[in-house]
Amino acid sequence: MYRRMSIEPIDYLMIGHITRDETPDGARLGGTATFSSLMAKALGLRTGIVTSWAQDLPLGPLSDVPIVNLAAEKSTTFENITTPEGRLQTVYHVANTIELNLIPEQWLSAPIVHLGPVAQEIEPTIVRHLSNSLIGTTPQGWLRTWDEDGRVIPTEWPEASFVLSNVGAAVVSVEDLGHDEARIEEMATASRVLAVTEHAAGVRLFWNGDVRRFRPPEVSEIDTTGAGDIFATAFFFRLYTTRDPWESARFATYLAAMSVTRSGMEGIPTLEEIQECMAEVL
Repeated sequence: MYRRMSIEPIDYLMIGHITRDETPDGARLGGTATFSSLMAKALGLRTGIVTSWAQDLPLGPLSDVPIVNLAAEKSTTFENITTPEGRLQTVYHVANTIELNLIPEQWLSAPIVHLGPVAQEIEPTIVRHLSNSLIGTTPQGWLRTWDEDGRVIPTEWPEASFVLSNVGAAVVSVEDLGHDEARIEEMATASRVLAVTEHAAGVRLFWNGDVRRFRPPEVSEIDTTGAGDIFATAFFFRLYTTRDPWESARFATYLAAMSVTRSGMEGIPTLEEIQECMAEVL
């Protein structure tokens, strides 16, 4: 196990694989752990990451974020190809499983914990041992598997009810659920708060037996990479500070829309955009 920097108290604990994403422009950092941590940092939160990767790419903007890493022979590696029929995703390698014993004890009580699996890498029973104020999850990595060629395909999630009943909020994309409305309803029933993102159409939020839609402002879309992770982090942050899921969804929808106007990690909202968002939604 490798720890970079000393273990100090944090506000936002991110659990999940930092990934290697193969793109036409070369390999780059990716994964929910990357985008969500950068969003939390932009919000002014002390952030820490528990992950497993091969340290095969420069950390760049993550270089000052404390990381606890279970070193892997190869990082979890994805390639995404956009087609008229939708996204084709291939996974070439998967790093190690993240279990409870990897998390520093001091981080277990972080005010916000984000479980962000991308490739079935987080042991679900971790949720039993988190005594923080808010646990949020983006369960896409529990909702996918892959065939012998690495082609990513949807799968069942046997632990869904257990995990969703033990977290404060969940964020999932309609694509992750194969646009299956019956499955969305099942997850909404099991969840305290469920946000279902729908790309340019915005988000549906299920809470307390009610559902509302939140539409994003019109923007010029450049790159949607990481937008769902940015939404989730902004949503969890605002939910922790306000306890109001509706207001949190408005806030997160606005920031996610801002993120798609730039490419890659440049899409992380700036302080000015965050302040503008605060003024817009309050």
